[in-house]
Amino acid sequence: MKVKKAYETLKLKDPVKLDSGKYINLCEIAYKTFGKLNKNKSNAILVCHALSGDQYCTGINPITNKKGWWNILIGPGKVIDTNIFFVICCNVLGGCMGSTGPSSINPKTQKPYGLMFPVITISDMVRVQEKLVSSLGIKKLFAVIGGSMGGMQVLEWATKFNKKINAAIPIATSYRHSAQNIAFHEIGRQAIMADLSWNKGNYYKNKTNPKGGLSVARMIAHITYLSETALQRKFGRNLQNSDFFSFNFDTDFQIESYLKHQGSSFVQRFDANSYLYITKAMDYFDLSVKKGGLPKVFKNTNVKFCFFTFTSDWLFPTSETKIIIKSLNSSNSMVSFVEVKTDKGHDAFLLDEPEFHATLRGFIEGQIIQQRI
Repeated sequence: MKVKKAYETLKLKDPVKLDSGKYINLCEIAYKTFGKLNKNKSNAILVCHALSGDQYCTGINPITNKKGWWNILIGPGKVIDTNIFFVICCNVLGGCMGSTGPSSINPKTQKPYGLMFPVITISDMVRVQEKLVSSLGIKKLFAVIGGSMGGMQVLEWATKFNKKINAAIPIATSYRHSAQNIAFHEIGRQAIMADLSWNKGNYYKNKTNPKGGLSVARMIAHITYLSETALQRKFGRNLQNSDFFSFNFDTDFQIESYLKHQGSSFVQRFDANSYLYITKAMDYFDLSVKKGGLPKVFKNTNVKFCFFTFTSDWLFPTSETKIIIKSLNSSNSMVSFVEVKTDKGHDAFLLDEPEFHATLRGFIEGQIIQQRI
């Protein structure tokens, strides 16, 4: 995928060792920054993106020419105020927006990696992010924040690099992927791999793209981001272009048209192999299997936590977050938690949710006073 160079790049000199035991040589991380780093370098916030996100969290995305995926939250005068904070957002390892991933050139072959790219984990992504933060001369982040897969990265930061962050804000996420979530991801992966254009991951040389498979994968995933109530409210059984059924397999219902649009627009900006790798990384994520389980991974931490969940989010339900909070409470950690009442489903963290935004603003303002930035 061709990406307009509207970002900065960190080129890592040393090979990156992965959880799999394999290495990535000449690894690059693409990132954007917003606002200015203060003299003490104490005002930096790392924003972690979800599965389909990228480094363009605010402003205008040069690929889509649309507003960044968290433009509603980040910017001058907004909840994450770039007049106060230095915001960092990078494309994850394995992504397709400039960071090293399966569509990148393999230095050994001078051809795109394809499936020769090693399988990665959330932990691998976070280790690379830490190298980026360190390269900017930042010893301790004001906060790390993210929703969904971004929330997984936040939790990984809080366990792996807890002395390098003051606050962790995991949103609409969990300490591990459930069997149901893995199942949805596997259906999406199978849809991509069943597309004849996928060619076992070697579609780059043919200048083809498994658009059909990736589109179906996106359609399946997008259903999980919404709630039944929201779907019914927005679309119901409304027909798209007629008052009568077509009695063929054209698009009859508005919901069909909506999902097809989601699929077709997604394939214009995302790499199918990256989708395979990133979903697998999410499936592998499970803090509870680390030595000692959840209580041990959060033991003796000084990180201030602020968790957010949404009542209609069935992808990452509140019950999952409560398990994390129970473990944190057992280790006397500093924890805030808000369950936001909404019918917008998992995607609520990306949308206009006044209670979410007001509470987050309050937490951040409290941390500004405590940390004296």
